[in-house]
Amino acid sequence: MTACIAGEAAESVVPASHLLVPLVVGFVAAISGLVVGKVPSQVNRGSQAVLGVMIGASLSPTALHQTAAAAVPLTIVTALTVVVSLAAAALLAGVARLDRPTALLGMIAGGSAAAVACAEDVRADARLVAIMQYLRVALIAATAPVLAGWLLASPTPSGDSHPANPPAWHLVTGPNQGAGLVLVAVVAFAGTVAAGRLRLPSAALLGPMLLAATLTMTGTTAGFAPSGALRSALLTVIGLDVGLRFTRSALTRLGRLLPLALACSVAISIACAMLAWSLSKLVHIPLTDAYLATTPGGINAVIATAAASHADVPLISSVQSIRLFCMVLLAPLLIRLAARWQDRPDERGHD
Repeated sequence: MTACIAGEAAESVVPASHLLVPLVVGFVAAISGLVVGKVPSQVNRGSQAVLGVMIGASLSPTALHQTAAAAVPLTIVTALTVVVSLAAAALLAGVARLDRPTALLGMIAGGSAAAVACAEDVRADARLVAIMQYLRVALIAATAPVLAGWLLASPTPSGDSHPANPPAWHLVTGPNQGAGLVLVAVVAFAGTVAAGRLRLPSAALLGPMLLAATLTMTGTTAGFAPSGALRSALLTVIGLDVGLRFTRSALTRLGRLLPLALACSVAISIACAMLAWSLSKLVHIPLTDAYLATTPGGINAVIATAAASHADVPLISSVQSIRLFCMVLLAPLLIRLAARWQDRPDERGHD
């Protein structure tokens, strides 16, 4: 409860406050010895499942319609962003001697909360993943408004581009709160069970995400994406779980890793800015819109910046949501491939 209230209080000054502040609270509690242990595994898996519902429900026919005209260039940009993330992860793993799952999840561009949530499932260090992901989120949140203002030569208001905020008491995005909450529970449970039987990686996250996306994209139902207090509580659990995992040995390792992780985050951000420039030229959209649509994460800060800058919020939020979905879907598969590739020399050595 304390972590949730602190996250709410810091929302206006801290990027991703409902994740970062509980992480810090959990960190302090663990290091000081006030709390021993982790968030219960059932609570942790439940939070992953609801997070999967939230990500899957962010896709919609409207989102695809917004990006249809630039589908091919956006696909290329997304693929190149994955390549850049993989290159940074390979560098980090090689120079810092970091295991590949941790390096890849730490460097994957987009889906910070999902990367942290599924870290344990793929045997990655959730503490290091969280630090690397939110280091980049903080970097983007701090620089996006400045760069957007610099790129805008003559800002022109775009009418209704500011997204409508649901009432503060809403727990899901639709008007029928009771039915929406029931649907969240059903999709989270059914998706997790189905993914487990299909032996999907990170079943608690990917199963509900794929099921929610299917229901939304087919128009079967809508308005059940977690929002408001439910979203805040969900992110609080994920942040607190990571914070409680810290130890003094992890802090020593983090201190050595931080400069290289920061350099990799800056490199990824610069590469994505270059991709934004190419996208702007290819599909003839303003550079500000292209930049905000392709930033490597920090979706909440980016959309807030877009609204304040009178940029094309529907386009930016659609591109960010679709890329978020792709990154979360690809990350466990990429980690499996990387682990197999890493194991091959050992296998040959034993022949």
